[in-house]
Amino acid sequence: MIVSDGRCEPVRLTKHHGQGNDFLVLLDREDRLSITPGVVVTLCDRRRGVGADGFIRAVPDEEADFSRPYEVAAVMELFNADGSRAEMSGNGVRCLGQALWDSGWAHGDEVLVRTDAGMRKLLLGEMGGGGIASVSVTMGTIVVGDDVVSLEWMDGASREAVARARTADAGNPHLVLQVGRLDAVDLDGIGVAAQRAFPRGINVEVVQSDGASGRLDIAVFERGVGRTLACGTGSCAVAAVARAWGLAGTDGGAVTVANPGGDLWVRWEGEEAILGGPVVRIAEVTVDGELFAP
Repeated sequence: MIVSDGRCEPVRLTKHHGQGNDFLVLLDREDRLSITPGVVVTLCDRRRGVGADGFIRAVPDEEADFSRPYEVAAVMELFNADGSRAEMSGNGVRCLGQALWDSGWAHGDEVLVRTDAGMRKLLLGEMGGGGIASVSVTMGTIVVGDDVVSLEWMDGASREAVARARTADAGNPHLVLQVGRLDAVDLDGIGVAAQRAFPRGINVEVVQSDGASGRLDIAVFERGVGRTLACGTGSCAVAAVARAWGLAGTDGGAVTVANPGGDLWVRWEGEEAILGGPVVRIAEVTVDGELFAP
């Protein structure tokens, strides 16, 4: 921890969002700050802290190979708002990419970030005013599981409204539920019950499709957070499951996933999913360094 005159120096964070899915980002280039669950909970609290769905710390990658055409810029450490560690966030890593470019840590329009779910390549697209940038990311292969037969852990009314269900792994676990109408189920109740039903916990997406436009309307309950306005890995999971069900993306084209906070898109390069959409830099925040003191 940096100390000056016996006091901890302030710590600078930036805040970003991808379609309302917001993150606090700490660029710790000297790898000197430790993050505890308590720090994350405090900072992500929307009444007593800054407020966010998640917290990201980036540190240098000791395995970086700068002979590559683009560098491995950083290692991403990701935490949910409840302080738990998460493997991956599609919107989170896109927000981190914007922070890396803004700070000058990353150069060019492509950069690699190492995550708990593996390497991810970020591509910077058009930059607009108001802190808006278009950022896409390679998300790897989305592993679609078998149809889920038993939903006995779900309340009866919601269970009856679910047409079919399937799991998917997008670097983190997801349960995708097809419904006729998004408001036909108690998503909050399902989300809480699912954390008990699945040993690792699970992210839950309900999806509604008209079967014609290829547009997928979703609502999201994230493990360790609750309802969110958007979910990048969830959008990839929904797109992959919808393709397996024949609802969208069977022609190989991009799929529009309408999150509550706005649209994201998912397309495929072979079996690898590419996630894209806008990222917005909201603010630069200075917080008390005492929070990070051991």
